[in-house]
Amino acid sequence: MKAIIPLAGRGTRLRPSTHHTPKPLLRVGGRPILSYLLDDVKALGVEEMVFIVGYRSEVIRDFIASDYPDLRPHYATQEVMDGTAGAIKLAEPWADDDLLILFSDTLFDADLGLATRLPDDEAGILWAKEVEDYQRFGVIVTDENGIMQRIVEKPSEPVSKLANIGVYYIRDHGLLFEGINHVLAGGTGKSGEYYLTDAFQYMVDHGAKLRTAPVGGWYDCGKTETLLDTNRHLLSTTRGGVDSGATVEGAEIVEPVRIEAGAVVTGGRIGPNVTVERGARVTGSTLSRTIVGHEAEVSNAELHDSLVGARAKISGLSGRLHVADDSVVEG
Repeated sequence: MKAIIPLAGRGTRLRPSTHHTPKPLLRVGGRPILSYLLDDVKALGVEEMVFIVGYRSEVIRDFIASDYPDLRPHYATQEVMDGTAGAIKLAEPWADDDLLILFSDTLFDADLGLATRLPDDEAGILWAKEVEDYQRFGVIVTDENGIMQRIVEKPSEPVSKLANIGVYYIRDHGLLFEGINHVLAGGTGKSGEYYLTDAFQYMVDHGAKLRTAPVGGWYDCGKTETLLDTNRHLLSTTRGGVDSGATVEGAEIVEPVRIEAGAVVTGGRIGPNVTVERGARVTGSTLSRTIVGHEAEVSNAELHDSLVGARAKISGLSGRLHVADDSVVEG
């Protein structure tokens, strides 16, 4: 099995943070978004991965080389942002095995091990989450056995509440790329892009059985508000706590929080839903629903719903703030 992970987007909804850092390497719960996906895939024994890169690709390559030296990576550059089908097409030279395809906008609680237990007569799996606000998503219409019949983008009627989350296993890679080539030979969608889901529809129309599988949780990291929501989830479950190597003096701590080794917090109130990364210093400040990057300094501030970049220096401010690495803001 091999994995394909598209990483070429510019992350415009997370600017200014993404001026410095590609979106998949933004940190949530104290770790880069991409690291959660890579660990899940590695747990299946997958070591060969194809990364579709573009914006700040050198940063992605350096991260893979330093943090995941045991992987066998391949890189393809997406010069034109022509959609998900165009991105996956670039992986075709290496796509000669079963494929996991994962998009890095979201984290999820899903049993990827289902890919190793799929019946022989089924061609793949699309993981999906049941939602109430189905109008916002592409939803999967299935038969009574959970086999995909069609995907409908942002339906006005409740044809299905199974939202497509962007995590796929494809056994019949030959038919997948036949479908992608068919999509690329046709017209683009409403946004001027070619959709991978149209290739899945091609597979179904040509006799493939694509099973839907549930996810326990689905956590968006694609914009500031949802990144902070995902941080809250991680702190509440697996990533919270005050490290024994952190210094906390005279500060009120309101769980859940994550205060990493080397961080120094003096006075004020921290939490709920706050990450203070390694080496950061927070003095006399009140923080809630905020991520403070490593080695940043925050003093005499009252911040909520904020992203503070690494090594930034913030003082005397009250309200909501989103600043990139190495920023200096004084109130």
